[in-house]
Amino acid sequence: MKNKLTYECWDGLKVKEMNSMFADFMDVIKWAFKKYEDRIIYSCSFGAEAMVLIDLISKVNSEAKIVFLDTDLHFTETYTLIEKVKQRYPALQIKIVQPTLTLTEQAKLHGDNLWEKNPNLCCYIRKIEPLKKELANVDAWFSGIRREQSSSRKNTEYINKDNKFKRIKICPLIHWTWDEVWNYIRLNNLPYNELHNKSYPSIGCEMCTLPIIDSENLRAGRWANFDKQECGLHQS
Repeated sequence: MKNKLTYECWDGLKVKEMNSMFADFMDVIKWAFKKYEDRIIYSCSFGAEAMVLIDLISKVNSEAKIVFLDTDLHFTETYTLIEKVKQRYPALQIKIVQPTLTLTEQAKLHGDNLWEKNPNLCCYIRKIEPLKKELANVDAWFSGIRREQSSSRKNTEYINKDNKFKRIKICPLIHWTWDEVWNYIRLNNLPYNELHNKSYPSIGCEMCTLPIIDSENLRAGRWANFDKQECGLHQS
């Protein structure tokens, strides 16, 4: 397997040394494609960080595999952005992945508006299960999470052992700040979700995302009525 680092062959001491030796985010991305070739995907939310990471990844591998978890509950603006990205990066392999259950089928099993009663279950059905199926075909995946985003992400490294999905998770943007993300977007004239202009720093499903006002927590608008700030994709 060309000396790949896999979940089953995790070497904590070796990975710790590697994490300390990467020159920067581009070094991480280049390493990932060299090691995993077509056995790595980017699970992309199409938020601000995603636009940066898509652009960086495309510079290393113009035909990289991008996966979007379509819950059928996203904002219209998100779907519009995806079409813009397809036009700007025509060689990227963007795959729209949907849950096994339609919203109607989910309602029959769990009742209407599951996200209002049990958002954890809704996220599991519509995001976690679909990603698990996609990751079954690869050894590693990219994520655009940053340490600055929340306390639960502050210890994220470039290379991570993902115990939830039993895969290697690569996070090139961990040291980026929110200002740096936007400086890159503007400098490179990247398309982005128009909701960012309306006080939505973090954008998920329409029913579970609100604009925020005067908050240092960029994820404060997610699941605002619940003790929840993660969909579960980045929790072990």
